Amino acid sequence: MASPSVSRSPAGRTLRRRPQLSDDVAVHVRNLIMSGGVRPGDFIRLDETAADLGVSVTPVREALLTLRGEGLVELVPHRGYVVAPLSRDDIHDLFWLQGQIAEELAVRATRSVTPEAVEELTAINEKLRRAVEDGEADRIEDLEFSFHRVINHLADASKLSWFLLSATRYTPVQFYSSDPAWGESAVESHRRLIAALADGKADVVGAENKAHFIDGAQRLVAHLDEVGIWD
Repeated sequence: MASPSVSRSPAGRTLRRRPQLSDDVAVHVRNLIMSGGVRPGDFIRLDETAADLGVSVTPVREALLTLRGEGLVELVPHRGYVVAPLSRDDIHDLFWLQGQIAEELAVRATRSVTPEAVEELTAINEKLRRAVEDGEADRIEDLEFSFHRVINHLADASKLSWFLLSATRYTPVQFYSSDPAWGESAVESHRRLIAALADGKADVVGAENKAHFIDGAQRLVAHLDEVGIWD
């Protein structure tokens, strides 16, 4: 039986051309790994992956080197790259780290929130609500990022924000943006967060932002259990 490859990715997913195409490929493969699209022990073939994404082999090779450095894939001599082991604890650890940083950023944001910022967050969340209703996955991803970027900007903690951005690259955004239940939950979470921000309740803001990541971990682990990557 032939080894599985990234060609099992959802049909119709295209990559936007940018100078660092290998970054796009790394994002794609990272999302596949973290969402169970490929499993620990599966081989990721350079030529098949390149054909699947409509790119040359070079950016795929560069992307896999990046993912090897992150511990997501391993190089098997004379055979190629294989998906590294991934445990439930790995998932919980990644989201725990994100939640801790996000909680601190939200608390700090409460100190400098303005009525204009509350209005901006409300407007973004309303656009997100409509995007969820319409099932616009790409728009959901962009709006979710924009919402939390406003909060992180208010926190005025560039290093913490950078660490959070680095940690969230392991979040399979396509898994969440394609789930209407998650989208509805995110919109409601944002509403509670905005209300707490407007009232200056830093502890509530921090807890709500952290809970958003805890919920993400629980949904992802349940999904990976369902598809049986740990069987």
